[in-house]
Amino acid sequence: MEPYFQYTEIERVEKLTRQEFLEKYYRPQKPVVITNQIEDWPAFEKWNFGFLKEVAGDKTVPLYDSRKTDYTKKVNEPDYTMTMSRYIDILEKGPTDLRIFLYNLLKDVPSMKADMKWPELGIRLLKNLPLVFFGGEGAKVFMHYDIDFPNIFHIHFEGRKQCVLVSPDDTKYMYRLPYSWLCHEDIDFDNPDFEKFPALRRVKPFITHLSHGEMLYMPEGWWHYMKYETPGFSLSLRSLAGRPRHLLKGLLNVAVIRHYDNWMRRRKGQAWLDYKDAEAIRRTNALLE
Repeated sequence: MEPYFQYTEIERVEKLTRQEFLEKYYRPQKPVVITNQIEDWPAFEKWNFGFLKEVAGDKTVPLYDSRKTDYTKKVNEPDYTMTMSRYIDILEKGPTDLRIFLYNLLKDVPSMKADMKWPELGIRLLKNLPLVFFGGEGAKVFMHYDIDFPNIFHIHFEGRKQCVLVSPDDTKYMYRLPYSWLCHEDIDFDNPDFEKFPALRRVKPFITHLSHGEMLYMPEGWWHYMKYETPGFSLSLRSLAGRPRHLLKGLLNVAVIRHYDNWMRRRKGQAWLDYKDAEAIRRTNALLE
């Protein structure tokens, strides 16, 4: 068997109507790349690194690197902070693994809200949570699904970004860490080790490459792994989960599971993370026996 995944390309379509999106993608929970959907946004022409240095250069931003989970940190606690201007300078100098993750930039720079429009595609988006994500050339985001099971419109700006998605139907083969929404962090989704992680052979991943202005729809609970092929940034617009079981799981994750995981990190330290790694392998490989 080939030592790489056999990917399916995510469907790409031009601008969708509300009815087309709901019938063909939202109701069947099918990912899609939508082009020509934001060309009428002022952001389409304005949003680039130079513009961000002007309007947000003095803002302090949260940064993450490629290290594995650190038991001394809470879930999603940043590794560093610095000004946006300094961070963009680093991005423009060359490859770096430093990323901005889950940052509500438009809350800190509300004038940017006038540059965008909320897509009217039939789902109610959370207008207080337009989150941005940045990365330098080669930066990677660990394969994960979102804690609250949202529907997401992920709109890319600047450069090019690879996106790999995996259906929730394949979660049982993803070596998901207990009390978490990450897979085992030793898995390299660019070069998977099928000997160490044999269940991955049963995963059927989807792939696409986003360029400036293109929008990826990610349905509820879909796993995603992102790799920045060039420096760039993306805007994610999200809704609450529409499926009752996903809404309940999301609420449980936010209200209970993440706090339990943080408590166990404080109580057990590295032994807790080692347990989760071992248990992810044991549980997943047991399905193959």
